[in-house]
Amino acid sequence: MAWNEPGGGNRDPWGSNQGGPGNQGGPPDLDEIVRKLQERVSGLFGGKGSSSGGSGGGGPSAVDISLKTIGVIIAGLFVVWLLTGIYIVDPAERGVVMRFGAYIKTTGPGPHWHIPWPIERVQVVNVDEISSFSHKAAMLTRDENIVDVELTVQSRIQDASNYLFQDQAPMKTLRDATETVVRKTIGGSKLDFILTEGRSAVAAMIQQGVQSLMNEYKTGLLVTSVNMQPAKPPEQVKDAFDDAIKAREDKERLENKAEAYANEILPQARGEAARAVADAKAYRDRVIASAEGETSRFDAIRTQYEKAPEVTRERLYLETIESVLTGSNMVLIDVPQGNSLMYLPLDQIMRNQTSKTSSQPRTSMLDGSDQGLGSSGSTTSQIRDVSRERRSR
Repeated sequence: MAWNEPGGGNRDPWGSNQGGPGNQGGPPDLDEIVRKLQERVSGLFGGKGSSSGGSGGGGPSAVDISLKTIGVIIAGLFVVWLLTGIYIVDPAERGVVMRFGAYIKTTGPGPHWHIPWPIERVQVVNVDEISSFSHKAAMLTRDENIVDVELTVQSRIQDASNYLFQDQAPMKTLRDATETVVRKTIGGSKLDFILTEGRSAVAAMIQQGVQSLMNEYKTGLLVTSVNMQPAKPPEQVKDAFDDAIKAREDKERLENKAEAYANEILPQARGEAARAVADAKAYRDRVIASAEGETSRFDAIRTQYEKAPEVTRERLYLETIESVLTGSNMVLIDVPQGNSLMYLPLDQIMRNQTSKTSSQPRTSMLDGSDQGLGSSGSTTSQIRDVSRERRSR
């Protein structure tokens, strides 16, 4: 039976009657719904909701309790949201703070706070991590030779903000800059310089050039080192280059050997020269002193000769004969009425003469004493006798 047919009792499809104003089983009125919504909103902002039908007194309603619970939950969620803005940066890291995607500041190690997402967010960047890559290529040198160059470039992040925002691909920029600087440096150097003593200098020039480009492009990267492997010529001419390097090494070895010999012989020659100069000076001083002594002696003899010519002549004669006979093995015997049989201990006489000549110095006649004439013993007396006999004849 349809709900609006006669005898149906005006039953609605939901099974409730709308018989009159006292009917409480039908759907709520629209005005009642709006009124309750207003009461809940006013309770959320601290207002008091009206008491429901059938309740008396001033006790809180169920609607007021539910609104307070919602407020506490919202406040707790807000506190949790604020706490999510706390972050800690390690010593090897830097924090880059962005507000709606735009750079704000860079924070150092330690605890920090920022406005939580979605207003601000933090990207932590490790600035102590070392990144490296290798580069190998065959290049043309200044003297139009081809050389194979292999090097390793190490870098780290120096400025976190520039690394994130100034360049789209900093590592790609570093690779491109390295290739550019390497070609420029190798192209401006000669092959011999690159293969021998110039390897460290070439690496230093490459590092300086790459770092200059990184600063110009604001990539935020710092080139820490450039390690260059020994450059090699192409395989087609490797044997010829090996021979050239061997010849250069032989040249350096011979030069070092010659330098060592020069360092050894020059001090010795200088010493010998200094010794010869010193000996010459000593000989000069000795000759000068001897000449001066002879001159003084001659002047003294001349003075004595002027005073007593006869005595001086005799003493000069005796001293000369004594000096001549002292070194000879001749024995003169001139004894009147002597015996033909005479024992002469020649060995003892010669030995005594030799010992006396070596032990006693010659005494000059200028001191006025007769010790120099009497030192020869019987030989001197015999010379005097022969001299007197010669004068008497």
